[in-house]
Amino acid sequence: MRRLTKKKALTLVKELDAFPKVPESYVESTASGGTVSLIAFTLMAVLAFLEFFVYRNTWMRYEYEVDKDFSSKLRINIDITVAMRCQYIGADVLDLAETMVASDGLKYEPVNFELSPQQRLWHMTLQHIQERLRVEHALQDVLFKAAIKAAPPAQSHSEDSSTSLNACRIHGHLYVNKVAGNFHITVGKSIPHPRGHAHLAALVSHDTYNFSHRIDHLSFGEAIPGIISPLDGTEKVSPDPNHMFQYFITIVPTKLNTYKVSADTHQYSVTERERMINHAAGSHGVSGIFMKYDISSLMVKVTEQHMPLWQFLVRLCGIIGGIFSTTGMLHGMVGFLVDVVCCRFQIGIYRHLKEAPLNAQENSETPVPSENYSQQ
Repeated sequence: MRRLTKKKALTLVKELDAFPKVPESYVESTASGGTVSLIAFTLMAVLAFLEFFVYRNTWMRYEYEVDKDFSSKLRINIDITVAMRCQYIGADVLDLAETMVASDGLKYEPVNFELSPQQRLWHMTLQHIQERLRVEHALQDVLFKAAIKAAPPAQSHSEDSSTSLNACRIHGHLYVNKVAGNFHITVGKSIPHPRGHAHLAALVSHDTYNFSHRIDHLSFGEAIPGIISPLDGTEKVSPDPNHMFQYFITIVPTKLNTYKVSADTHQYSVTERERMINHAAGSHGVSGIFMKYDISSLMVKVTEQHMPLWQFLVRLCGIIGGIFSTTGMLHGMVGFLVDVVCCRFQIGIYRHLKEAPLNAQENSETPVPSENYSQQ
């Protein structure tokens, strides 16, 4: 009984066989079939190799949601060089609630405004990257994945006296409230005031005003590699001492999660405006550099992703099976057409050979006139 059941099971399995085997005695190998098989195997190998590179490639996925973090502090990373002596200028932050933030995290370093050849090369390279980023936005995804970390060449201090240094480098970081605010650099040191703040500028001559500046770096949040901020590499030269430079910045909280970096940071967009201060002509204001920033309510989540393994296997099977089936069909169609042409050619030859004896027989039965008849 068990043997009978086993035999029925084997018979049922054989009937379900979707890949029936053909005896080798019924299979004929041809040169054309071998050529097509070689071409098909080569094409399979090439496409499978290219598909592997597609599998290894990654892309950035962007998601948007409401930023619910309003209690944390916002970090501002600053590295700005102003073409004035350090004792003449002051930098501070005043937020929307008129809360003055202490600028203890900033350092004032006397430097030369002119760059060395190495620094100028770095600055020109950074400006070129900024130009490409404005045209090709996908380049930022490459920077995200590469996580490039580099720093400009250090400024030299070969001068013996600080009197020859004509500029001031303000660098460091500040922690401010996560609300809109205004970071500014203007004449005179800041003085605490019950109603806000003020700058002691009465002792500075107007002839010494020069707010030509260079922004080597300005970012918000955690400083991470792979992000080049829009104002990095900006250089403004003022033709007039009384000049106001304004930057209106919109900050977007960003969560970056790649295979190399995972951090909470901020990106921003910026618009610029500058004008000359001339009270006689009605252009009122205060000379200096003003960066007014506002924080967006939306947060961007940037995640690096790649093709899943199961999808890669499905695509690979599709490539191999598709090429194998397609080349087999093409080879069968070409073989059929060749057989049809050869058959027609053989039929034509057969008819020609069959008609040739009949023509010869007809030619032999044709009477030939005799000489006597011709003479008559």
